[in-house]
Amino acid sequence: MKKLLLAVFISLGLIGCASNLILNDNKPKSMPVVDYVDLDRFMGDWYVIATIPTFLERDAFNPIETYQLSSDGTIATTFTFNKGSLNGPTKIYRPRGFIKDKRTNAIWDMQFVWPIKADYRIVYLDDDYQQTIIGRNSRDFVWVMARTPRISEQDYLNLVTMVGALGYNLNDLQKATHE
Repeated sequence: MKKLLLAVFISLGLIGCASNLILNDNKPKSMPVVDYVDLDRFMGDWYVIATIPTFLERDAFNPIETYQLSSDGTIATTFTFNKGSLNGPTKIYRPRGFIKDKRTNAIWDMQFVWPIKADYRIVYLDDDYQQTIIGRNSRDFVWVMARTPRISEQDYLNLVTMVGALGYNLNDLQKATHE
């Protein structure tokens, strides 16, 4: 029953976003992506440092996104966090990523519930594959992530500046809490 309700809420949210764009004839400017993502290097754990969260991520502590390249070319994803507090109940979601742009590997569709796929773009990735920003054309959600649960204040400010330059409302950006 919970999965059915989750599917309904996600569907309604995505339909609402799509209908808003159609009714307003206000197509967002395409979000730029990185030139190329080496998928093998990108796989593994990414700690969410800051986000404009989806409703699933509100009140998430210790958020970690883990990617694993599957033999069929899709990305097995595990999103884990504690709900409500650092010691809250562990929540786990397992969406699947589908690479849309094989030339860059930077544009994916992320599927939480069949048949709905959501836009997912790697818009920044440092040369060492230690920090990344994931965005969406609609600029409704964003994820600033790193290989470690904490980054320097200067790195954080630089990444936040990039998020703002992409057209996001920085008032909506929330810093994640990690143990």
